[in-house]
Amino acid sequence: MRGSERSLKIVAKDPDHFTDAVNILSELILGRIEAASAGRKFILSSYDTTGFTEGLDSLLQLPETFSFEEKLVLLLAITPNIQPGFLEDIMAKALPQGGEFVAFGGIKGQQHRGILPTGETALFMLAGTDIKERLRYQKMFNSDGLFAIHGMLQIESAPHGEPGMSGRLVPDPDWLEKILLGKEAAPVYSIAFPARKITTNMNWADLVLHPQTSENISDIELWMLHHQKVQEDRSLGRRIKPGYRVLFYGKAGTGKTLTASLLGKKFDLPVYRIDLSQVVSKYIGETEKHIELVFNRAERKNWILFFDEADALFGKRTNVQSSNDKFANQEVSYLLQRIEDFQGLLILASNFKHNIDDAFLRRFHNVIHFPMPSAKERYKLWTQSIPDSMKSHADIDWRKIASTYEITGAEIVNVMYYSALKACSRNDTTLWQDDIYEGIKKELKKQDKTFSY
Repeated sequence: MRGSERSLKIVAKDPDHFTDAVNILSELILGRIEAASAGRKFILSSYDTTGFTEGLDSLLQLPETFSFEEKLVLLLAITPNIQPGFLEDIMAKALPQGGEFVAFGGIKGQQHRGILPTGETALFMLAGTDIKERLRYQKMFNSDGLFAIHGMLQIESAPHGEPGMSGRLVPDPDWLEKILLGKEAAPVYSIAFPARKITTNMNWADLVLHPQTSENISDIELWMLHHQKVQEDRSLGRRIKPGYRVLFYGKAGTGKTLTASLLGKKFDLPVYRIDLSQVVSKYIGETEKHIELVFNRAERKNWILFFDEADALFGKRTNVQSSNDKFANQEVSYLLQRIEDFQGLLILASNFKHNIDDAFLRRFHNVIHFPMPSAKERYKLWTQSIPDSMKSHADIDWRKIASTYEITGAEIVNVMYYSALKACSRNDTTLWQDDIYEGIKKELKKQDKTFSY
């Protein structure tokens, strides 16, 4: 069989897997079209050779053993990104006089000028016009199939009233980027993914928290380390929902965002902060749509989702007095259901616990308070923030400053930053007390508080 002969190229030294795999796929589809046109039987399994499947495994980098047919569908789905005119070339060879082959499927893109493969294209490649076989292979696109479980491929929704398999094959963009570029890059911030990756150069030693807060944070770490083992238990595993939901609440600057970033850093997981300016919309249903885009992208990626200023989305439901109240309550109800389905770590941050709807609080595994730092904690924050390249003047009493001025860790960093800039402006390496006091005065003024020595 020609497929067996061509597959020898796959196992050659330093093989070009893209070129070889696409060439064999082209030959396979042409053979299927010719067989269907002539009423001959087509043997798909004859292409299931060791060389070809090894080439596909190397190319597709699948997380587990997929069937040969599933590998073919994945290869078909990525061909427009490898060879834009792939399906046009096939149809030109199959129909040199022109015309259409309806059973082949395919659709024109809005910007892409070539033919894009659809679910019908995949079914024809695998089963031709055999109705029984087409229905059997169609099951691989169900929600319990490997494509859906791993989030690697889906069929785009077809217009109302048209066959569902006429939708375009859409590979997961992160997986596709990994295949084409050799690594899975972070998603680009856009309306389609309104979230930004947050990182920090700080370490756990830089985070000064109340002992009770630290103890609660350790509960999250406990879940991160051992939740999979518990979920595998036949008795308890079926009684608990996947994922871990936690609320951080406390005044701005007390370490909520930093804690989320450090958790991601410790467990080597990306942390994405949802941009509420892009998520919340005045149009009915758009807010839910934007949130769903984020959850769908993060699903099965093992990302940490961080909703800052969560009051805007997860606020209390109100009595329905207008249509706006009704739709706002619908948004909250949607979120209640959606956060329970998320399988990773979901962190909500708010300045005030009572702003969050009670129904969300019942669904949280942990509610962690980030209080204002005590005088002892503020002293530690002040001394840790002193620049390595500078020294403090002898007249600065850090313990007195820590006990006198009740400000957050973020505000302390702002004061130290201001004082360091003033020192640099003098070509000096010494922090002055007057600069420290002036910095504190600026921070208190932001809150309409008075400053006194």
